[in-house]
Amino acid sequence: MPLPVKVNRCLPCCEKFTTLRKVISILPHIATLVRNIGLKSLFIAIILLNLSATPFRSGRLRIVVIDPGHGGADPGTMGKKSKEKDVALKISLKFGAYIEKNLPDVKVVYTRKDDRYLSLEDRAELANKAKADLFICVHANALSGSTAYGTETYVMGLKKDKGNFEIAKRENSVILMDENYREKYEGFDPGSTESYILFSINQSAYQESSLLFAQKVEEQFKKTAGRYSRGVKQAGFWVLWRTAMPSVLIETGFLSNVKEENFLLSSAGQDSIAEGIFHAFKEYKSEIESVN
Repeated sequence: MPLPVKVNRCLPCCEKFTTLRKVISILPHIATLVRNIGLKSLFIAIILLNLSATPFRSGRLRIVVIDPGHGGADPGTMGKKSKEKDVALKISLKFGAYIEKNLPDVKVVYTRKDDRYLSLEDRAELANKAKADLFICVHANALSGSTAYGTETYVMGLKKDKGNFEIAKRENSVILMDENYREKYEGFDPGSTESYILFSINQSAYQESSLLFAQKVEEQFKKTAGRYSRGVKQAGFWVLWRTAMPSVLIETGFLSNVKEENFLLSSAGQDSIAEGIFHAFKEYKSEIESVN
């Protein structure tokens, strides 16, 4: 018997979560499978959503959206002297300035240019409406009671790593600040492992392009900024899943590490991080445009 919900091969990324929820709610026996047989539910989801998967992206890179993490009432992680929202904003503005000065054919759009709160949904919606070719989130990390240091760049994915999952839960938990968040985020619970099941089916959409840029960022952090790279990783970030374009989330360092916090608070440190991201952006742009 055919499914009562039509699956469009060109289904926008932002509608996938809703569509799968409709399928599950309409067919009680599928709902039972989703609750009790994880492997089969994942198989169903993969069939449905891979119909709209997008291959490697080539063409002109004309619009980039830069998203400084957190802001306003949401400070993000905290160091002894710093707030993530402030560090992320300063690095983002410097990175955007590099593009504006050196690549005038690229339009830079910021989700925020000052200290204001934006929901994750608002950030993704802004990028989608701008028809961006690349979405870049800038953040800073923290790990209480640890001497961890270094940079990490994330793409959308759900590889089984407890540390990555904890970071995703922390970044996604900001949705709890929004009014009517259950309706706005379609029942997504940032603390529930079950809520991340549907995310896994979206790994193939823009994955190759996202990974390409993420790898270049980490390479440039080592080469240009002289930073220790913790590598490219995958995690279930809502804001990356919701954007219909290649997208990454960059953790520029650990504010919980005093030495690294001082580096990220310094103008020279912010400049070197911004320059590293810019060089990665420039390389990525050149590479995807040469594919044509």
